[in-house]
Amino acid sequence: MSATRLDPPPRLDPPPRLDPPPLLVPLPREFYARPVLTVARDCVGKVLVHETTEGLLAARIVETEAYRGPEDLAAHSAGGRRTKRTEVMFGPPGHAYMFLLYGMHWAFNLVAGPEGHPHAVLVRAVEPLLGAPLMAARRGISAKSVTLCNGPGKLCAALGFDGSAYGLDLCASGLYLAAGPRGPVGRSPRINVDYAGSWAKRPWRFYERGNRYVSVPPRG
Repeated sequence: MSATRLDPPPRLDPPPRLDPPPLLVPLPREFYARPVLTVARDCVGKVLVHETTEGLLAARIVETEAYRGPEDLAAHSAGGRRTKRTEVMFGPPGHAYMFLLYGMHWAFNLVAGPEGHPHAVLVRAVEPLLGAPLMAARRGISAKSVTLCNGPGKLCAALGFDGSAYGLDLCASGLYLAAGPRGPVGRSPRINVDYAGSWAKRPWRFYERGNRYVSVPPRG
């Protein structure tokens, strides 16, 4: 007589966090502890990973902007402004800095440079790699739409970033950057920083040439 198969007991605790696949290993802190312009350029092509309870999400970064306070008048830390919002930028590199765009949409940044220097890199656009259906469900649009993640607020909505990510350690959490392939990189002035005077003309925006997910021209 065959043995009776018993149903497993219900899982009461959340499943343990799985180790990332071999190709999705968090970058070391040394990557972030370099001049912000170098980090911003080198972020293009890196894979932004978010391990969520709904699934693993990954997208390749195709557009960034560098902000180098306190002298940079386009930076939130201009003039050495140190508030509850900007505090994480003065800390160790390799942490997440989140802020609201127009009081409505979250934007994801990473802290770069030496501790005590309030520098950050804004991630402006990404190209979906893993979890596109979940990203699309969150955005309420097609997973094949070029507008899925082609802007700082859009990518945060798609990848599930909000204010709770503020201050997360990108070297020791479920939110991190991993190595990835990169095409030719272009440069241009940053977007929507006209208030910064001559600083608005600095070519501190970096993007992957020819990538359709880059948020605004120039893309070539």
